[in-house]
Amino acid sequence: MQTRRRSLTDRIEETVIAAILGLMTLVTFANVVTRYLFNSNILWALEFTVFMFGWLVLLGASYAVKTRAHLGVDAILNMLSAPVRRVLGLISVGCCLAFSLLLLKGAYDYWAVFADLPPTSGRWFPTGFDMSARSQSFYEVQDIPMLAPFRFLEDLINYGERYEKLPKVIPYLVLPVSMLLLTFRFAQVAVAIWKGEADRLVASHEVEDDLNEARARNEAEANTAEANTKANSNTKANSNNGDRV
Repeated sequence: MQTRRRSLTDRIEETVIAAILGLMTLVTFANVVTRYLFNSNILWALEFTVFMFGWLVLLGASYAVKTRAHLGVDAILNMLSAPVRRVLGLISVGCCLAFSLLLLKGAYDYWAVFADLPPTSGRWFPTGFDMSARSQSFYEVQDIPMLAPFRFLEDLINYGERYEKLPKVIPYLVLPVSMLLLTFRFAQVAVAIWKGEADRLVASHEVEDDLNEARARNEAEANTAEANTKANSNTKANSNNGDRV
């Protein structure tokens, strides 16, 4: 199995994903404790963990493309020649790029109205900006209270009106950001395939690696057992020879 050198951006993304998972666990645990020990609950805990789970999945999807961690079935692909694999890889990544661009447009259009920005016009492809779209910057989440560091948004996008709850523009920011990252990661894979540095979109074979490790472990245990058996046989033979002498 080839190991990939981890860069600084890898560490940053891994730290962010781990922090999100840690926050989810901590808030859920705290909510369980308050519920069963104090007969109360953290009102915003459920909504917070739902948003954090969305961040975890969406950011993790682009990171998995970058590290080639997505699982793939390549039984037929491995039977083909290298040039054919490369062509099929380009077709696959082209489809993924087209799909991720559509997701990026939809994600931006959905988030833009919460940020007091104009969404794009056009159903499938952006043809401009829809300046007549109604701003929804006043929309808030249901339970998470407004945090002091984000008060500047009241003057920036809400025309001076105060927020009682967290504005939706903050948790939904992950939509365009994650789709932009996903598109960029697919573009990186496309360049790698075009240059001949890779011949497929997915290069992770976790199940196959696990099976190989299990086989190697079983073979090592069998060899150890066989060696022990031979050693015991030699010891007994030497003991019997000594008794005869």
